[in-house]
Amino acid sequence: MQLIWLRSDLRLHDNTALSAAAARGPSVAVYLLSPQQWLAHDDAPCKVDFWLRNLSELRHALDALNIPLLIRKASRWDEAPKVLLKLCQQLKIDAVHVNEEYGIHETRRDAAVAHALKAQGIEFYSYLDQLLFKPGTVLTRTGTYFQVFSQFRKVCYERLHASLPRLVTAPAIQAPLGIASDEPPSHVEGFDTPSDSLRALWPAGEAEAQHRLETFTGSQIDYYHSERDFPAKPGTSQLSPYLAAGVISPRQCFHAALRSNQGEFESGKVGAVTWINELLWREFYKHILVGYPRVSRHRAFRPETEALAWRDAPEDLKAWQQGRTGLPIIDAAMRQLLETGWMHNRLRMVVAMFLTKNLLIDWREGERFFMRHLIDGDLAANNGGWQWSSSTGTDSAPYFRIFNPLSQSEKFDAEGVFIKHWLPQINGMSKKDLHNRARLDGLFGVADYPSPIVNLSTSRDRALAAFKNLPSRQGLSPSELT
Repeated sequence: MQLIWLRSDLRLHDNTALSAAAARGPSVAVYLLSPQQWLAHDDAPCKVDFWLRNLSELRHALDALNIPLLIRKASRWDEAPKVLLKLCQQLKIDAVHVNEEYGIHETRRDAAVAHALKAQGIEFYSYLDQLLFKPGTVLTRTGTYFQVFSQFRKVCYERLHASLPRLVTAPAIQAPLGIASDEPPSHVEGFDTPSDSLRALWPAGEAEAQHRLETFTGSQIDYYHSERDFPAKPGTSQLSPYLAAGVISPRQCFHAALRSNQGEFESGKVGAVTWINELLWREFYKHILVGYPRVSRHRAFRPETEALAWRDAPEDLKAWQQGRTGLPIIDAAMRQLLETGWMHNRLRMVVAMFLTKNLLIDWREGERFFMRHLIDGDLAANNGGWQWSSSTGTDSAPYFRIFNPLSQSEKFDAEGVFIKHWLPQINGMSKKDLHNRARLDGLFGVADYPSPIVNLSTSRDRALAAFKNLPSRQGLSPSELT
């Protein structure tokens, strides 16, 4: 008998490990509840709830194929070898099948499980599934992992021209095994159940993920390039939570984008090409996890930036976390995160630069806070985005490129639609007043909205000085670094 150990791959279709196991013989699936590990990884309550809701949907899909879904508990991952070995011995399992995961803790967990199982004569098979290319196969000419996305993308294009990744056939119905599925819990201790309104924004199940993908690639993708930066517009796919939980695969997304663009990924409709590039950015950051494991250890990708003199400013940090900085676009974005478990990608960059540059607070504080609230929280993407914004990471923004929240607001929310939705206390403001920098102080006399906690100009100068004084930066002007 075969055992499929489900993790971040909560789907029936195009699931490599699931299909491989089913092809080898009668199969059973298992999912491990690991609440202490999830807490240690700062996984958000809304994300854990999303996992559980998707597990429940997947259970019904597996039951229709006579594949039982069992739920076991390994509170921390170091308990996983013992728990899985016990299950394998009870069910007389011949082999365990998993889809690869790439954080340092994930790879250590899988190595420990493989060792424990093989010592007892049980095979352990892992498969490429959540990426288009296996880490270690997209390398520079000198055999190292890429540090610059554009160079990584070029090699990916070459690989895609040679061979496109194929979708995996879903398993067929198997004979009943006489093993009853377990009911996934509706909640796990240590994680509060999110609001009904948040849950309603993110329905569970493959059918919902496929519907979103088809809707997006069927029409919206044509406007993706021109509308993706405007938070008040429905310009993005809203698929990130489903990708993070593996309710849909990157291969499915890639093929849907190809269908919308006559099979092209490097030319044709600019919207489709731009979206495929975003899939490759996701790919890039996961390769970085493997090639440069220090980023999994809360370390800066650029070692010299570990010497940055970050500010210890708990009150400023709290104001940022609670959406009361006095900068409308920042506060609106943070309130979107708190209420929906999601933030528009353009705004993720804006609020990250504000925290790390204008407030000069360590990027790790922001990374941790995001993970504790994002329904699409993903170690690679979240770390990559924060390090890019803070100029400590791979392919990062030059340290002197600092988004001005006011100009970003004027450019991407010119009518103030997004801001007014999340900051109803300033609904009466005209768009002219909302974006008038000269009158920002005290926000035009609005009593229940705070004054800005920082001067954008002087705080920018402070950040530039902090970065310029790093040992590797001294003596270089911005013009010499462009």
